[in-house]
This record gives sequence, structure tokens and C-alpha cells, in this order.
Amino acid sequence: GDYLRCGAIAKFAPVMGEVVAAAGRGMPVLGICNGFQVLCEAGLLPGALARNAGLHFICRDVWLKVDSITSAWTSRYEWGAELLVPLKSGEGRYVASEAVLDELEGEGRVVFRYAENPNGSMRDIAGISSADGRVVGLMPHPEHATEPLTGPSDDGLGLFYSALDAVLV
Repeated sequence: GDYLRCGAIAKFAPVMGEVVAAAGRGMPVLGICNGFQVLCEAGLLPGALARNAGLHFICRDVWLKVDSITSAWTSRYEWGAELLVPLKSGEGRYVASEAVLDELEGEGRVVFRYAENPNGSMRDIAGISSADGRVVGLMPHPEHATEPLTGPSDDGLGLFYSALDAVLV
């Protein structure tokens, strides 16, 4: 694990050069949980992820609200849709300067918000996008909400169908 800051060492992995290059070419990039942390550390997304308020690891299903449908990863959702997805993190509290938060809000780049903020994330932010909407990072795990038999719901499927639409169009 990273003992400096979440994602601080992983951003130097050789594959990250390819991820940054692919994002620069417009390839949809999704960072989930530690992936979100790495995208922030690599500069593909603004802000950072810090220890949860209360300093406890959280492992439970949470409700998210879709706050933007203009990203490559959220186009299949309706604005305001509520999704039930698992959250599993100890360092998942999104933090950024007020200027960055205002910019994200003003540009419609907050893609998901917690319905009931479990970790103290600023402005209830669960996920954000890059300015072009092709890069998205979120702390909860939509990949674990794709089949009701193995997850709490299939609410996470919309992210992956949205990405397919983005690359097949």
C-alpha cells in the first residue's frame, strides 16, 4: 500500500504514462477507489482523497445521486437518478480548495454525490470528471453493482454502457 498518501507512489507506475497519453487522446478513463486517488495524484483530476472523517474504514452500500450526465461514463443515466453501490475505503474523503470546488460545480463536473455523506467528502462529492468529461473518478465501486445476485443492485451497469456508447459512436 501507499504510506505517503493514497495513490502517491502508484502514480509513478510505468502504466501511468500510457493512461495519461490515452486520456490525452480522448479515451474514456475510469478510476474507482484507489484508481480515483491515483488519477488525482497524476493530475488527471483535481483535488485529493484523504482519510475518512472518523478515521474508520467504511465497507457498506451507499446511495449516490447522479449529478451530471454529460461525461463519457454517465450519459446512460438520468440526472438525479439514485444508485445503490458498495463503498469500501479508509481514505475516501474528497478534498479540494474552495476555488476548485466552485470550478467543478460551475462546470458541471461533479458526477456523483453521496445521498448521505459517509466519509466527510467536501460538498458530498463521490465522483468528478475532467473538463472534457472523458476521465471520471469515484470512490464507490460501481463494478460491484452490476448483477443483483452478487451485488446490492445492477445500478453500476450504466457507467459501463455509457463508456461503450462513448467509444462506439
